[in-house]
Amino acid sequence: MSKEFLRYSLNVNRRTFLSRASVGIGSLALGSLLVPDLFSSKDPDEEGLPPGVAHFAPKAKRVIYLFQSGAPSQIELFDYKPLLRKMQGEELPPSVRNGQRLTGMTAFQKSLPLMGSFSDFHQHGKSGAWLGELLPFTSKIVDDICIIRSMHTEAINHDPAVSFFQTGSQQPGRPSIGSWMSYGLGSENKNLPAFCVLLSRGQGDIQPLASRNWSNGFLDSIHQGVHLQSGPDPVLYLQNPAGTDKASRGKMLEHLAALNQMQEAEFGDPEITARIAQYEMAYRMQTSVPEVMDFSDEPESSFKLYGADSLQPGTFAANCLLARRLSERGVRFIQLYHMGWDAHSDLPDRTRHFTKNVDQASAALIQDLKNRGMLDETLVIWGGEFGRTNYCQGNFKTDNYGRDHHPRCFSIWMAGGGVKPGIVYGETDELGYNIIKDPVHVHDFQATVLNLFGYDHEKLIYKHQGRRYRLTDVSGRVIKGILA
Repeated sequence: MSKEFLRYSLNVNRRTFLSRASVGIGSLALGSLLVPDLFSSKDPDEEGLPPGVAHFAPKAKRVIYLFQSGAPSQIELFDYKPLLRKMQGEELPPSVRNGQRLTGMTAFQKSLPLMGSFSDFHQHGKSGAWLGELLPFTSKIVDDICIIRSMHTEAINHDPAVSFFQTGSQQPGRPSIGSWMSYGLGSENKNLPAFCVLLSRGQGDIQPLASRNWSNGFLDSIHQGVHLQSGPDPVLYLQNPAGTDKASRGKMLEHLAALNQMQEAEFGDPEITARIAQYEMAYRMQTSVPEVMDFSDEPESSFKLYGADSLQPGTFAANCLLARRLSERGVRFIQLYHMGWDAHSDLPDRTRHFTKNVDQASAALIQDLKNRGMLDETLVIWGGEFGRTNYCQGNFKTDNYGRDHHPRCFSIWMAGGGVKPGIVYGETDELGYNIIKDPVHVHDFQATVLNLFGYDHEKLIYKHQGRRYRLTDVSGRVIKGILA
């Protein structure tokens, strides 16, 4: 009882100080943005080290995550397996599969014939890394990236697999990785959110993508990812209603803030403080968002670097250029989703199409950041939710085949932000079915990302409903072999 009384008393004293120190809502909102949970009543001894303060010296300041939703095939792009071509058409050996489960889409196939890549592979750069020929632009930056060929996950279907990467759980309801980063790092720009989300789509059948993947979950709502769209209204409901000017909107927000402050003083609910900060942020974003999305100040060289698609709002290329602009302005976590990689059939044509969508712009982003002296402090991540099988799904046709989901091994790449460049980490067997060296689990990946930003993944925690939560749940280890 005494502890609860003390906690309440501290809350009141804090509110008294704030009311005397500030006459507007701006400083209150700014305080919560710079130091997340500054106004929270949580006990630091119970919650772990306070957010907003790194556990150790960080190597990176921001993240640009190029998520390839639908799962690109590592067999065609990153994991060179010449033996697959030699054994093409032969059955997947039982000794390789080892009784491991398959999805319902191929579990009842009478035959699981091995299928080699339609794409040729070549070595590139000083590292001599093997890349599929569908990645000509990525091949030029291969010495700037770290290719991880030994990723693995437990999730076997798209929605839980995407959720696992983004939130650390296959079940909905947890905060996304961008929200955790916002919670831990705060914001460098009081006029833009710490966490922004950009979406682009390829052609054909596209797996749906739930907005809960950029949700704040049980964290304060200020850490919610903000979806920026192409078009006249980049953020829904951001603009003033018809007949409302900026001055009257500002006065309305001041009165609303006063009411919310009265409520906060009455109940001590930290979510009310977050609500005030959100209203204030929205007001400032009315100017800052149109400015950052206006490409008229970009030189012609930028559009040549990112490709012709960068002139078309909403494309992956345009979003990559926008991600660079956001990162320049202090946005902490920029999440790009490019949807449509799922290829249970017609994989050759779909892979050609999607690599054409993303290859040039992905490489351009690395080169652009490097040219501007930003790559060392910007972590760039490229990859999907799982991999693709080494055997054919459906009809066996070398020019038109599909591959099923494969969670046991797949490839991603990372660059900048303290990651060792020009290396290939991890190894799969000769048929690309199992990992034989340096496995990297999803939670290992997440722990490593947090480490690059100066956070111990076991100490960045949040207590909710009596349990201490973290991004990596109850596992995860830092992959020291990829750290510069």
